[in-house]
Amino acid sequence: MLKSFARASLLAAALSLPLSFSAHAEEKTDFKVCWSIYVGWMPWGYLQDSGIMKKWADKYDISVEIVQINDYVESINQYTAGEYDGCSMTNMDALSIPAGGGVDTTALIVGDYSNGNDGIILKDKTDLAEIKGQTVNLVELSVSHYLLARALDSVGLSERDLTVVNTSDADMIAAYATPEVTSVVTWNPLLSEIEAQPNATKVFDSSGIPGEIIDVMMVNSETLADNPNFGKALVGAWYELMGIMSTDSDEGVAARTAMAEASGTDLAGYDAQLATTKMFYTPTDAVEFTKSAELPSTMKFVAEFLFDKGILGEGAPSPEFVGVAFADGSVYGDQNNVKLRFDPSFMAMAAEGAL
Repeated sequence: MLKSFARASLLAAALSLPLSFSAHAEEKTDFKVCWSIYVGWMPWGYLQDSGIMKKWADKYDISVEIVQINDYVESINQYTAGEYDGCSMTNMDALSIPAGGGVDTTALIVGDYSNGNDGIILKDKTDLAEIKGQTVNLVELSVSHYLLARALDSVGLSERDLTVVNTSDADMIAAYATPEVTSVVTWNPLLSEIEAQPNATKVFDSSGIPGEIIDVMMVNSETLADNPNFGKALVGAWYELMGIMSTDSDEGVAARTAMAEASGTDLAGYDAQLATTKMFYTPTDAVEFTKSAELPSTMKFVAEFLFDKGILGEGAPSPEFVGVAFADGSVYGDQNNVKLRFDPSFMAMAAEGAL
């Protein structure tokens, strides 16, 4: 059974929302977005370091600062508290933390979905069913937790059959090295590094639930509405880099090598992580996925998971407490409380060469 659901970090973010959210609704020229280490988010650091982001920001007469934050949940908390205008996060975490806490949030760039980049590792065991009775270290209430629930269901187990210990992603590798930790759920590059240990076996990964763990640059909806150039600059810069890093040109190899080094691996290691990531290198592919009929079904499943865990907004009466809007105008959940929006319009502009 889980030790705790009401994590202090999540509550702290939620308590700060009313003031910070209203502060976003204004025209401005200086913006900040944050990101944390993950294969599909490494391009954000490269955009800052390479000058590509500055080039696109200059085009729209704005300034965009891209900031790396070492702790993933902390990055989302800071975005939710109004410290940043955007943040890289998954669809599930966007629904549970900012949207569930009242911050209207838009999926501006749907970058990829995990197709093996998130996984469960057992120490000295080789079968998922052997996780029964173990202590499992993961970032509680994150996509790792979601992946665990989906995996357990596949072998007829539930969380009542084990103990979950909340562990920061920044501490995961060190935790696995201790004798008392016997199982971890995490994401790349941590997953690959732990899996390389001689006593480690990956027994389940996100390729078993394709299209469900989606990696997105989420932005404040009011900020985006008041400052469309902010969205245009981010999207323009992102797809310029996607066009570079998806090739084996000298420029593409150099970009991926820099991202590899920034994430603590080499080019071969980073390319291996990309191989288990369904990257949407073109805006056309991202728009198609965002408009797919499967996305509403995925978000319904995610909302039900969050509600079951008691973390879909304070006092949520049902999984439909938070409204999620989709590209076709449909809404899952409460149409009067839409706080998460999948809006592919800026990506469509990129696809049309209109940025």
